[in-house]
Amino acid sequence: MDSEKLARTFVELAECMVDDFDALDLLNVLVERCVDVLDVAAAGILFADAQDQLRVTASSGESARILELYQLQNDEGPCLDCFRSGVPVSAPTLKEARDRWPRFVPAAIDQGFGGALALPLRLRGRVVGALNLFGDQHSRLDEPVIHPIAQAMADVSTVAILQGQAGKEREMLNEQLQTALDSRIVIEQGKGVLATRLGVEIDEAFELMRRHARNARRPLAEVAEEVVHARSEEFWQAFRRR
Repeated sequence: MDSEKLARTFVELAECMVDDFDALDLLNVLVERCVDVLDVAAAGILFADAQDQLRVTASSGESARILELYQLQNDEGPCLDCFRSGVPVSAPTLKEARDRWPRFVPAAIDQGFGGALALPLRLRGRVVGALNLFGDQHSRLDEPVIHPIAQAMADVSTVAILQGQAGKEREMLNEQLQTALDSRIVIEQGKGVLATRLGVEIDEAFELMRRHARNARRPLAEVAEEVVHARSEEFWQAFRRR
């Protein structure tokens, strides 16, 4: 593992911990850096809302998002088991886990994944979500170093969202995450609109929105809302130049 890349990752996560930071952007940084640093094929995050219902919050790409949604729709998969048990769930070779997840495993293989590792997102013993790592034929999810580093990255991000104010954890968690979960809806809409307007793939459309939001120092959901409701051809021409 590249120690310099790992150090830069934690610096980047720390830089996200500023006043009025965008929680959803932080979680997107987390999944992207998991792919980059841990050399996995994809990553995704499921977070529990105020009713303790898991919802897709961030994903490194469309294939991971689809698979996360599939887990929720079928109530089956490593991320769900991890959230319910509060302990890591590992399946380095998915073909060997068909009996455990008879619907999830074929779906994951169809998306090109061969292994999975789910890690709990925790706050003082309370499990608030799960981080899913997906591997392909080249990934080594059973390497001992993967678990602690991915868990540390997940823990740092969870604490950052809450900003560590004792006595207000649940209230802050619900407020911050509910905002992120609600924002995800308009962001998905924005991705679809932008992809259609510019004739690009969904993942590229998402990256364009994120880049613009960061450059303009605006919340990602705010930019997505603007994309959804834009009607001016001048607006789209300007977006094509970015």
